[in-house]
Amino acid sequence: MEYFKKILRFAGPYKNYGYLNIFFNVLYALFSALSFAALIPMLEVLFDKTKEVTQLPKYTGLGNLKDYYLDYMNYNVTQYSGDDPMKGLVLVIGLVLVLFLLKNFFNYLAMYFITFLRNGVLKDIRNAMYKKIVDLPISYYSEKRKGDVIARITSDVLEIQHSFLSILELIVREPLTILFTIIIMFLISVKLTIFVFVFIPIAGMIISWIGKSLKKQSDNVQKEQGQFLSIVEETLSGLRVIKAFNSESRFYRTFSASTKRFFDFSNKLLNRQNLASPTGEFLGILVIGVLLWFGGKMVLVEGTLDAPSFIAYMGLAYNILTPAKSISKASYGVKKGNAAAERVLEILETENPISDKKNAIEKASFDSGIELLNVSFKYEDEYILKKFNLKVPKGETVALVGKSGSGKSTISNLVTRFYDVNEGEIKIDGMNVKDLTKKSLRNLMGLVTQDSILFNDSVAKNISLGNENATIEEITEAAKISNAHEFIVDLKEGYNTNIGDSGIKLSGGQKQRLSIARAVLKNPPIMILDEATSALDTESERLVQDALEKMMRNRTSIVIAHRLSTIQKANTIVVLQKGEIVEQGSHDELLAKNGTYKKLVEMQSLG
Repeated sequence: MEYFKKILRFAGPYKNYGYLNIFFNVLYALFSALSFAALIPMLEVLFDKTKEVTQLPKYTGLGNLKDYYLDYMNYNVTQYSGDDPMKGLVLVIGLVLVLFLLKNFFNYLAMYFITFLRNGVLKDIRNAMYKKIVDLPISYYSEKRKGDVIARITSDVLEIQHSFLSILELIVREPLTILFTIIIMFLISVKLTIFVFVFIPIAGMIISWIGKSLKKQSDNVQKEQGQFLSIVEETLSGLRVIKAFNSESRFYRTFSASTKRFFDFSNKLLNRQNLASPTGEFLGILVIGVLLWFGGKMVLVEGTLDAPSFIAYMGLAYNILTPAKSISKASYGVKKGNAAAERVLEILETENPISDKKNAIEKASFDSGIELLNVSFKYEDEYILKKFNLKVPKGETVALVGKSGSGKSTISNLVTRFYDVNEGEIKIDGMNVKDLTKKSLRNLMGLVTQDSILFNDSVAKNISLGNENATIEEITEAAKISNAHEFIVDLKEGYNTNIGDSGIKLSGGQKQRLSIARAVLKNPPIMILDEATSALDTESERLVQDALEKMMRNRTSIVIAHRLSTIQKANTIVVLQKGEIVEQGSHDELLAKNGTYKKLVEMQSLG
């Protein structure tokens, strides 16, 4: 229940729907009990047991409530029917029908209003989760499987929704139905009702025993669902590679092993859950059987209870069974949903290590330069950068080169604050990036990566990602600067063409030029290019390189390069090795040193 208390805060905006649900549930519970109590006068008319009452009875208190109710009904039947008993029967049948109609009408209204609350909570939890998923740092997803996160925002949230409804039934509707029914049962026969209550704790203990292991089994089911969703996500992302290496059978084996575990966990969970209904029903019938014996003795032998009252009492006793079964089902739902709530709250309550300070500064301009001072950083145990120092003056292009794993891309991740440094500091215009808001920091920067990250939307929407209010003229101008305009106008619907999932309908060079157009349209003063041309063929590289040079004019640029031919015009080239600077200078200066840089150039020339 501790998790559901936290989930309850999402019901705040919909509390009025909750109050209306409670109000109509109270009416439902009341009329549910009264509808069975109304069977007594109907049965009395049927069995010709109706007493003739010619004077309107007087109410003398709760102790005499049952006699007053029967005398009042008998008075009305006597007045209405006269010498024709069928008239009295029509009257009491009409009363029963009206009470059952009202009971079901109030039930519908209660369910009508709870629907808005349930779906509202579902919507708000999903929105909060999505916001958190986007806000959490990239490092979070190196530890979590994407499929598991998807499972949490889909099936786990849905499980909470069902359990949330169960709790409202558990705490309002069903207990009240039982309460009102028991009150009327006491009014009919105190002795018989006390006898019934001997059996209820026994039934409760058995039902509680069944539900003990549900949370653990439900947790296993939800974790395994996240596992196979991860496999599906990885399969779709790497389908080309899987097919190229004929690895379909291997991935199928991995997936089928996961679904087999899911099958086993689900069977255990559902079989335990399914045991609740037959067990509850048998226990209920057992209570009814004992009641028939004990109550029949009161009617036939002792004469302390009349037959119509006993039959109505049996109806009331059975009326307790349905809400009791619902409560047991709801308690299972709560245990099952508790596991889902725990998984959802794990994401919602994860502290974001990269967050804005309380008085973070909104920085709107870039004036002097970027500076990395004694920066050390590690992803896990081993340091990628060690006591690293670098200055990038405004308006200059600084290129970072070196072998894979030397720390080049790490620098772009730290400058954009996708990760925070372990030691040292990064400054922009003399201000520590941790003192700035993440939004204003990233507004100063444009990023073009090696992998062109595009979205399943139109060309125009992809280009305008960083500037949603851009006009088509501005989008077109950005496309022209990035050498993308020519191929865009040749597409079927031009700038309105949908490029498919991850831009699958475009070539590598076309995707990269769209990424550059996106950065151009954002028009930031600082540009970060992370191996932007390394995955391209020679023709595409030439077009992309030309686009990059146009884009970098009058901008401060950090260029991470694999192909050294693309950075010869950089003001400063920094050669990295195992997280440390081994050489620094212009292209000509570094060649003259006859060191590491020259060896890299010669290796690529030979290649």
